[in-house]
Amino acid sequence: MTFNEIVESTFTCRSYRTDPVARDVLARVLDAARFAPTGGNRQPVRFVAVRDAASRRRLKELYLPIWKQYFDSIRRRAPGLMPTALLERADRFAEHLDDIPVMVVVCARLADVYPTDARLGRLSIVGGASVYPAVQNLLLKAREEGLGTALTTLLCLVEPQVKELLAIPEDFATAAMVTIGWPAEPFPPRLSRRPLSKLAYGDRFGEPL
Repeated sequence: MTFNEIVESTFTCRSYRTDPVARDVLARVLDAARFAPTGGNRQPVRFVAVRDAASRRRLKELYLPIWKQYFDSIRRRAPGLMPTALLERADRFAEHLDDIPVMVVVCARLADVYPTDARLGRLSIVGGASVYPAVQNLLLKAREEGLGTALTTLLCLVEPQVKELLAIPEDFATAAMVTIGWPAEPFPPRLSRRPLSKLAYGDRFGEPL
């Protein structure tokens, strides 16, 4: 596969087969993640690959109430925010979360993340630059291996419980959870995205590139 083919077809997979993911395949996916750039090359990211059935069930138990609250809120207050079919797929994903063979909890050592925008009086996002490139590497490598993935951050709302379950040290934060497994549906030939002209500008925001 070419790089463009990988990038353009790495979709959020919400339907998986239950076949296990071999240890060597999973190791290749996680190995690619460690080559992502990080501030000062401090490499703050760690991955906990959860394959134990009881732990996956517990993660689902923590995830499901958060998702249901979000799901019900959208249906009641903003029914047009997300297409009905997409909502239903996401709901099935949550209901069967523990059937997915691998759930990777992404952690970051806070002392090694330097958010240069922390004092701007708005939501800080810069610290994620040392975390989420590794997650993207993981997603793309998984696609090359033929694996489906879904990135979610809902479990971060119950970080203390997740950290206790997985013995994550106190000085680490949870940043995301990525499901990994063999997709039950074909990969799309090309994702639907806004045109480049709506995203990239020349010299000034809004000016044509």
